[in-house]
Order: sequence, then structure tokens, then C-alpha cells
Amino acid sequence: MRLRWAEPIASGVAARLLRLLASTWRYRVQGGEHLRAARAAGRPIVYVLWHSRILPLLYHRRDEGMALLISRHRDGGYLAELSQRWGYRVVRGSSQRGGDVGLLGLVRWLERGAEVALTPDGPRGPAERVKPGAIAAAQHANALIIAAGARASSAWWVASWDRFCIPKPFALVDVTYSPPFGVALGKDGLRHGIAAAERALRQVTYAG
Repeated sequence: MRLRWAEPIASGVAARLLRLLASTWRYRVQGGEHLRAARAAGRPIVYVLWHSRILPLLYHRRDEGMALLISRHRDGGYLAELSQRWGYRVVRGSSQRGGDVGLLGLVRWLERGAEVALTPDGPRGPAERVKPGAIAAAQHANALIIAAGARASSAWWVASWDRFCIPKPFALVDVTYSPPFGVALGKDGLRHGIAAAERALRQVTYAG
């Protein structure tokens, strides 16, 4: 028998425990000048990040009103609730289920001037492979893309498809942002944008 009535209680407790854990993390940021340059350009901004690094980056950018695309899968529901608790505007959808609706929602936020973020390898992989949806949304909105990476000095790695990263208490989290880049029009522009996003994500995640 599944006690569905207990799920909101359990998720609320988990959210409080995660916030307590995250409050002990220390952050060091590289590439902040790239954010300032992108904002000065006056164009919409799309952040891309690997699904495995979403937790430390979520806490780092909490309470900024950023729009975030999260899967309609059940697991995505817990992440959506946590994100809303941390001050994000949540758009539900993915490249596999409800993707067009979700990407349209992101484009609407971009047109309103909001910054948006999504994991181009989510919600079920393959890990660290950019799917076209994120890049197509940026192309449609004439947005700049910034890749965001996070590396923790110590972490737990969940045995999931993406090896989900949970920094340990008092971990030092290095956050790195790539230089912003745009996406040219047409299929060639989309293809080059996907390749550029993969290169930038590898750089900010592993090279710093």
C-alpha cells in the first residue's frame, strides 16, 4: 500500500534537510564577468548545465526569479517543488514528454526579459549529450547562451543515469560560467550551437 498522503510531508522534510545541508556549502565563482557582459548586451540569457550538477547550482542562484524547465516525470515533481521553494519560476516539460509546451513556456519567459535555465541532457539522458531543444529555444528568442558548471571539493555521487552530485557538508563548490555565445539562424546554426554548448559545458564542468 502506497501512502500518498505522506509524500508532501516527506518532501517537505527533505527540502528542509537539503536547505540545511546546502547552507554549509561555500562557493567560489569564476566567469562572473561573462554574466555582466551578457546582461549589458541587453539580450535574453539561457543557462545550460548538466543534469548531474543541478543541485549545487540551484542553491547558488536561488531567489533570483529565474525560470527553470523541469521534467513532467514524477521525479521531476520533487525537483520542481524544491525549485519553487528556492525562488524559481518552474516550467514543466521535457524533450520526451510535453517538450514543445515546456520550451514554449521558456521562450515566453525569455520574451518577458527573464533569465532561464535548463539541463539539455535531461530528464533521462544520455548523460552529458546536448539535445537540440535548449539551443532551439535560445535560437528562437535570439538569446545568448551561457554554460554553467559546478565542481565540489567533496560530494556523494548517486548511482543514477547522470551520477547526480550532492556536495557534502562544508564542501567548497567551484562554479564556472562560460563566455556567452549566440545561435545563428537555420539548421546549420542549430547544429553549430549544439556543438558549441557541448564544448562549453565540458570546459566549465571539468576544466574550470
